[in-house]
Amino acid sequence: MDKILHQPLGGNDMPRFGGIATMLRLPHLPSPAGLDAAFVGVPLDIGTSLRSGTRFGPREIRAESVMIRPYNMATGAAPFDSLSVADIGDVAINTFNLLDAVRIIEEAYDGILAHGVVPLTLGGDHTITLPILRAIHKKHGKVGLVHVDAHADVNDHMFGEKIAHGTTFRRAVEEGLLDCDRVVQIGLRAQGYTADDFNWSRRQGFRVVQAEECWHKSLAPLMEEVREKVGGGPVYLSFDIDGIDPAWAPGTGTPEVGGLTTIQAMEIIRGCQGLDLIGCDLVEVSPPYDTTGNTSLLGANLLYEMLCVLPGVVRR
Repeated sequence: MDKILHQPLGGNDMPRFGGIATMLRLPHLPSPAGLDAAFVGVPLDIGTSLRSGTRFGPREIRAESVMIRPYNMATGAAPFDSLSVADIGDVAINTFNLLDAVRIIEEAYDGILAHGVVPLTLGGDHTITLPILRAIHKKHGKVGLVHVDAHADVNDHMFGEKIAHGTTFRRAVEEGLLDCDRVVQIGLRAQGYTADDFNWSRRQGFRVVQAEECWHKSLAPLMEEVREKVGGGPVYLSFDIDGIDPAWAPGTGTPEVGGLTTIQAMEIIRGCQGLDLIGCDLVEVSPPYDTTGNTSLLGANLLYEMLCVLPGVVRR
């Protein structure tokens, strides 16, 4: 049976301000069966430590995705000509219990991955990446990681809790989910409590690219190094929107000045072309702090760019 190549709803078929809000105006399907890739929302923010609101991230990212058209004029990628893609809705998390929400997310991704689908996740705070990686490990084993963020998220605990949005990648290392020699963290910056806030990552074998290393330059050369570092196996891409400077992405819970530009963000994602990407997420968009919608708009576009670099996407 030939797969169905779903197409985004065009602006001449339905005004872009009308219709049901799905990611890229794709069909909403109740199951990932038959898909190559699926957009899925995880509306969680009870793992945050400062400003909440990321529970509204998936809905607003979808709303701001209405202007995105199918063909990537810069790269030639035509994802909908070769991949079957749809929006499969949101994971019904437990709003009141973080650990139970983590369990629910892991089980949901077990089901998604059982269909051989590449998940493109709309967050939600960065806690969600841990249960996603747990599910991915069952299918793919240890994976490489490209992690864009202002923060390393390798705290041992937060307020005594072992699972929160700032502990994700320490838990992932401890649980054996990552191939530590194939991990790169890009955009880390600001202040810490000790030098170990970033050096812990380095001791695990991660390549840590602090934001200052990215200032005033194209990141295309860096991505050559990244592909060399993380290639050779399955790779997960996790993009925290606070990796971008708050001048461009103010709608997030823990903003830090001196960050990446939107152009550098696209260079990073486009630089992942050729990697064996088996999943991606875009996290920490907090619409209550996004008064212009620019942060959600950026998140939507970055998710589209992620779709465009998945294995199997044709270029015209």
